[in-house]
Amino acid sequence: MPQTVPTFAEQLNAAQHTAVHLEMRDSYSVTKEKDAFTAWRSGFRYDPADRASWWRPWLSLVEETVHRGVEVRRARIVSEPVSEYIRFEHSGTFTNITAGERIRRLPRREASDIALPGNDFWLFDGKLVRFNHSTGDGESADPSFSDDPAVALLCATAFEAVWDRAVPHEKFAV
Repeated sequence: MPQTVPTFAEQLNAAQHTAVHLEMRDSYSVTKEKDAFTAWRSGFRYDPADRASWWRPWLSLVEETVHRGVEVRRARIVSEPVSEYIRFEHSGTFTNITAGERIRRLPRREASDIALPGNDFWLFDGKLVRFNHSTGDGESADPSFSDDPAVALLCATAFEAVWDRAVPHEKFAV
């Protein structure tokens, strides 16, 4: 029977202390990003001073979460040299930081001795895991959800190991 997974907004709104996200792919082919990626490839860059042009509901959700006292962190494991997609992602990361998210990157070579789950994930309050699955070509697939303490511990341990070694966004050159 398919698992009913709460929406991401429901999970983030329920978080009381922490929401951490680990990304491990060098490229995503998410349909909703295709136009922005194409524009970026053509030279478009967001103007940090023109907040109205890049602010979106996702950022409002993060900002509201941070304002209620929840720490939101994201770590990205990346190959070097970084992919074109990672450069695209890096160029727009200031929007997430403006919303209150803290972001770091770890070169993949420095993650070789870290036990990592098989999929990207969000971990809420160290207890609830939302796995973000991807298809082979990088599209989003249906997420899954776990409240198994052993799974949450694996994800928490992996995230903190990556976070401790990772470089803050503003110091990571692409």
